[in-house]
Amino acid sequence: MRNSSQLTANIAKEISQLIRSGDLKPDDHLSTQGLADKFGVSRSPVREAMQVLFEQGFLEQKPNRGFFVSTKVIDEPAEAPGDQLQETMSDYHRLAEDWLTDRIPADVTEQMLRDRYGFTKAQVSDILMRAAREGWAERKQGYGWRFLPVAKTAEAFEQIYRFRMLIEPAAMLEPTFALDRKIIDEQRRIQSRMLETDIRTLPAERLLYNGSLFHEELIKMSGNPFFHLSLVRVNRMRRLLEYRSNVDRERLHVQCEDHLAILSLLERGEIVEASYAMRRHLGGALTRKSPLLWSQEVAGVRQAELFRPAAVDN
Repeated sequence: MRNSSQLTANIAKEISQLIRSGDLKPDDHLSTQGLADKFGVSRSPVREAMQVLFEQGFLEQKPNRGFFVSTKVIDEPAEAPGDQLQETMSDYHRLAEDWLTDRIPADVTEQMLRDRYGFTKAQVSDILMRAAREGWAERKQGYGWRFLPVAKTAEAFEQIYRFRMLIEPAAMLEPTFALDRKIIDEQRRIQSRMLETDIRTLPAERLLYNGSLFHEELIKMSGNPFFHLSLVRVNRMRRLLEYRSNVDRERLHVQCEDHLAILSLLERGEIVEASYAMRRHLGGALTRKSPLLWSQEVAGVRQAELFRPAAVDN
């Protein structure tokens, strides 16, 4: 039976990867609540994870101020990509997989999940809260939880991409759209670093996160908060299905190159061209991803119709 120490270990690993990748820099302060929100858990396992990293030398603790990224270099060998692809499925992913494949009913109780999976009370609470934040679970009135059928099917996944193909290019054409140099520079840094090293070294979930972040940051520049809220919501919904797919690290190079090309168009003030490039980019992603999902539900004709070479996107 896996206990709460596994959750702590997973979070500690995520934070250490943020440090190694440069997302968290030496002497950066770590916010317990901010990290809890980021990982969709309570503050308790985050505090435990930071204590573990402090003991390992990744973090420093300053009296009355909390934890900070260590200014000392931690000499830790990078994991091989093959090892990362074999990572053990987390408790959260186990539950998501069982819901996707109809192994568990839509209506559940916390006790039922504890009995089925051997989870602790704290684990069940953390997992359900994360599922709620990602848009596929809700607390029932009175007692229990309900899992929602959002992005559970290939049809829903395709509809999400078609929705994105409408709103993301349109956001760039909003009269309130304004370039934000800080966003442009940061996303160029992240995408360039992915091409240089991160595609080979980071775990799949982090790569998916970076892809989603690119689109969510760019849509902020529309000046219309409803575009951003909508995209964040549907990105959380589609994540449920993408947990099941293997990340093609080779084709992620195409995604990063597309992202960098869009940034260059924006920097040159070619907004209409950037909008068109975004639609083409998302259309390529839909073309590539749909056959993999549809092949689980439909055969032959539909699969062949969709199976064409295309760009990649997260």
